[in-house]
Amino acid sequence: MKKVSTYTLALIGVMAAITCIVGPLSINIPISPVPISLTNLAIYISVFVLGWKKGTVSYLIYLLVGLVGLPVFSGFSSGFTKLAGPTGGYLIGFILMAVVCGWFVEKFSGKIYMYIIGMALGTGIDYLFGTVWLAKLMNLTFMEGLASGVIPFLPGDVVKVIISVLVGPILQKQLKRAGILE
Repeated sequence: MKKVSTYTLALIGVMAAITCIVGPLSINIPISPVPISLTNLAIYISVFVLGWKKGTVSYLIYLLVGLVGLPVFSGFSSGFTKLAGPTGGYLIGFILMAVVCGWFVEKFSGKIYMYIIGMALGTGIDYLFGTVWLAKLMNLTFMEGLASGVIPFLPGDVVKVIISVLVGPILQKQLKRAGILE
């Protein structure tokens, strides 16, 4: 079993903390019970910095922190009621999103177009989880769930992916140069 360095453990904690800071910052939109959030941007950056395994652990720490009651979810909310609410499917979907996005970042190092494909695929998986949950919870058809839980968010999520594929590799390179990343 490979040991994890103190720097890596600290970096996992730092990325979880960053997610806790940006996750609550959200904008409610009138056409959806799902707010615009920066959580997915934090996850995208985390997988560049940490890779898929540690990036997913970082997100799971964030999720657990929110579930035990610290107000780190959108709108400074927390607890299992948030997980049972309209955004619960997205919160669970973020786990697989981190795995998929991070796998593409690791597997296709230096290939921006593959980062974009991976992030689109990971985001699509999150959208699927979120839409199914939202539609079931709100008694919507799948298409109505897409209309309120996905379509309004596509432009912003495209911008978040672009930001992450531009900033992520630079951040990763600088952290490796500083000896913080293995």
